[in-house]
Amino acid sequence: MKDYPVKVIFFGTPDIGLKSLDYLYNSDKIEVVAVVTQPDKPAGRGKHLRPSPIKVYALEKNLPLYQPKSIRKEPDIINALKEYNPDFFVTFAFGQILSQEVLDIPKYETINLHASLLPKYRGANPIQRCIINGDTETGICTMITELGLDCGDICMQSKIDIPDSMTCEDLWLRISDDSPELLEKTIIGLYENTITPCKQCENGVCMAEKLKKEETLIDWNKPAKDIHNLVRGVYHSPSAYFIHNDKIIKVLKTVVEDNSNDHKAGDMVKSDKNGVVMQTGDGLIRLITVKPEGKGEMSARDWANGLKG
Repeated sequence: MKDYPVKVIFFGTPDIGLKSLDYLYNSDKIEVVAVVTQPDKPAGRGKHLRPSPIKVYALEKNLPLYQPKSIRKEPDIINALKEYNPDFFVTFAFGQILSQEVLDIPKYETINLHASLLPKYRGANPIQRCIINGDTETGICTMITELGLDCGDICMQSKIDIPDSMTCEDLWLRISDDSPELLEKTIIGLYENTITPCKQCENGVCMAEKLKKEETLIDWNKPAKDIHNLVRGVYHSPSAYFIHNDKIIKVLKTVVEDNSNDHKAGDMVKSDKNGVVMQTGDGLIRLITVKPEGKGEMSARDWANGLKG
């Protein structure tokens, strides 16, 4: 008979991990004994230091908190974590690579929540990449953390459908909602030895590298569907854009048109009450919402009317 609660130290930084931390904190079978997050970062126009959402939560709950600049190089924090005698480490978008010394601290394992169905989209940017690539399905998985990049054994998986209208922001929220229960089931399953982690298949390995600014510039020569997927995949983060009259025009919402046209790629075909229609490499795409440089979000129709003025 196993003793409860299971002692867990949670590693995370952005708000995608908040619901998971809260779920584990309120679990009858799990005790979150400490939290590790990134140092406060400058944010906003004033560049004032801002704590991570995970830090804010930890302080509200009076949880012991650690903020290493690089946990691999901070023996004082490593030694402090050892004192808790944790059963598991749980990492969810923490943002630092753990050393073998750190991975060896918990009695059982370090569990990572990854936002894809591994081995597809290993790396830092699986949420945006799957939408940009036009995938219709993704998911989340829990895995045993090893020194390699997202190559550890898989514990559990859960699939998520990607409809044509889903943005990276929508998917971020869906993953935030679906992760808590999967993490708890994984921890309890490993603790009670009812889960047997499986090695990843090396077939289908796909890397999800960080997005580069130049990738978000719209190439009108590409198919309309590809442009639509780019807009969804980088929605508000940082947004797809094109240049018009030497101004950056960010594109926030689009719809692929069924009909085609004989205009040149990049031409503005027409503007009506439903938006602005642009020619692409294989057909038409309708711009619904845009954000012109120096202005707020607006309908593409209003932007086009301003050009006429």
